[in-house]
Amino acid sequence: MIEISGHKYSFPKILTFGFLLVIILGTALLKLPFATRPGLATSFMTALFTSTSATCVTGLTLVSTATHWTLFGQVVIAALMEIGGLGFMTFAVMMSLMIRRRMKMSTRLLTQEALNLDHLSQLSVVYLIIRLSILIQLIGSVFLFFDFYPKYGLTRAIWYSLFHAISAFCNAGFDLFGNSMENYANDPYMICVLAVLILAGSFGFLVWKDILGYHKYHHLSLHTQLALRTGGGLMVTSVIVYFLTEHNLAQLSGQLSAPQRFLNTIFMAITPRTAGLITFPYNNLSAAGLSFTILLMFIGGTPGSTAGGIKTTTVGLLVVQSIATLRGQKDTEFAHRRFTQENVYRALTLLFVALLILFVAVLLLVETQALPKHDSLSYVTFEAVAAFGTTGISLGITPQLNFIGQIIIMILMFVGRVGIYTVMFSVFNARPKTKSYRYPEESVLIG
Repeated sequence: MIEISGHKYSFPKILTFGFLLVIILGTALLKLPFATRPGLATSFMTALFTSTSATCVTGLTLVSTATHWTLFGQVVIAALMEIGGLGFMTFAVMMSLMIRRRMKMSTRLLTQEALNLDHLSQLSVVYLIIRLSILIQLIGSVFLFFDFYPKYGLTRAIWYSLFHAISAFCNAGFDLFGNSMENYANDPYMICVLAVLILAGSFGFLVWKDILGYHKYHHLSLHTQLALRTGGGLMVTSVIVYFLTEHNLAQLSGQLSAPQRFLNTIFMAITPRTAGLITFPYNNLSAAGLSFTILLMFIGGTPGSTAGGIKTTTVGLLVVQSIATLRGQKDTEFAHRRFTQENVYRALTLLFVALLILFVAVLLLVETQALPKHDSLSYVTFEAVAAFGTTGISLGITPQLNFIGQIIIMILMFVGRVGIYTVMFSVFNARPKTKSYRYPEESVLIG
C-alpha cells in the first residue's frame, strides 16, 4: 500500500490509474490543433482511441496514422508507444537515475508489481530494460535507415526509421504508410530487421537478463526455460500451420518468389503474437488461417515484455499441468523443477477470466455493431482478440465501430496491456485474507 494525500492505495490501483493518466495526457496532446493535418478534424473519441491504442501498444486505429496526424501528432504516438511498451514505472526509475535520487521502498515495490517480478532482488532488471531497449531500438533504427534513405531522403528516413523501430520493438503495430508494411512484402531485408525487433521486444526482459548472464552463471531460470521452449514451439508450429493452410501464401502473394513467400510466412508466424505489423491483408486468409491467428493473438508474448495476451508461460504451464494430470501425476514438473500450486491456480484463473471477458465483449459487439452480413462473428471475434492481445491486426471493421464498440475495444486494449490481475485487483480492491478455519474437503464429478 502507498499513502497519497492521506489516502492509501494498493499497487495494482496505482498502476491502473497510472496508465489511465498517460492515456488522458496523450488524448489532450492529440486534441491540440497542430496535432492534426490542415483540413482534418480530430474528435475526442478519435484522440482517446488513438491514445489508448498507442499506450496499450495495440495498433488498432480509427484514422490513418500516416495521413491524419502531423509530425507532432506522430511524435506523441511514438512517445505513448514507448511509455506503454516499457511501462511508465520504467520511466519513473529512469528519471530517478538521471537525477541520482535513491528510490523509495514504495517506488521499488510498485516497480516490482509493474514488471511482474517475484522479489526486489530482481529490480536490477530495470537498468537492463533501460539500456537494452535504447540500444536495440537505436540499432534497429540504423538498419531501417539504410532501407528508407534511398526512397525518402535524409529527414523522412530518420523519422520513419525511429518510428517503426519503436513500433516494432514495442510490439505496437503503428505505421506511417497507411497499409502497414504491405509495400515491403518483397523486401527481405526490411522483413528480417522488423522480425528481429519484434522478437527482441516480445522476449521479456527477465529472459534477456538470463540469456545475457548465461556466460557468467551457466544457468537459466525456470521462467526463462519455460518461456523459450513454449515460444520456440509456438514459432515452429505457427510456420508449419501457416505454410499448410495458406499454401506458402501462393494465393495471397502470387507475384513473389517461393523463398520470398516463405519469408513472409515466417513473418506472419511472428506478428500475431502482439506485433501487429503485416505484409498483406488478413482478409484474404483462409478460415483455418484466421482461426489459428486468433489463437496466437490470444496467447501473446512473454511476461515482462512489450507483448500482450495471456502470455506464453501461462500456456506452457497449463500444457505441462494437463499432461501431468492425464498421466496421473500429482506434481507439475518441468526442467527438473516443480511448479507451485499458486502458479497453477493463477494460470487457470487467468485463462478462465480472459475467456469470460472476451465472450462478453464479443456478445456486446455482435449486439451493438453494424457488421458485415458475411461471417460477422469471425470479424468481431478477430477484432476483440486483437484488442485484448494488443495485437492490432484488423479485418477492417475498426473505423466502422460506433461509440459503444469503440468503448468496448478500448477496455479490451487497456485490460490486455495493464493485465487482468492488476485491473481486477484495483477494481475489486482485493486483499489477501487469512481465515482461521477451513471447510471440510469434498470432491465433485469432473468431465
